Amino acid sequence: MEQNKGLFLKLELIWWLFTLILVAGVLYPILSKVNSYPFLLINIVFIIVFVTFTRYVFLLKHTFIAKKQILKIVLMILCLPITLYLINGINFFQTYVDEQGVESVVGNLPFNQQESMMSYIRSLLIFFGVGGIVATVAFAIRLMVSVWKLKNRGEV
Repeated sequence: MEQNKGLFLKLELIWWLFTLILVAGVLYPILSKVNSYPFLLINIVFIIVFVTFTRYVFLLKHTFIAKKQILKIVLMILCLPITLYLINGINFFQTYVDEQGVESVVGNLPFNQQESMMSYIRSLLIFFGVGGIVATVAFAIRLMVSVWKLKNRGEV
């Protein structure tokens, strides 16, 4: 059992390292060219939630929370505010671009690079934002199923 805990910890650390590398790789083109990026925090949250919750949806039985019923119930309850936060982040992006304009984000770039950078930013935010929302809902359902199965098997 102790060996499994060490293995779960190593796997979790590897996945977090992968997630951090993905965050850095995806955001590097933006941060290297754009002076002031107002969506940095929400973008990082989108990517982390998307990768982590998607991983947990498919690999829940191989994680440290697989048999922890109380933790799964708490995470299931937390999925609602997380989903609302992600929706609010997408709304913030759209409202900001509508009110401030594209130039406020990529205005320091040469004109021929502005459109491609804004397209990249928009695609990145929409992909990871919507993916994070879908992953959060799927994660909550997966947690509910997991709690139900463990309870009905009598393993609790």
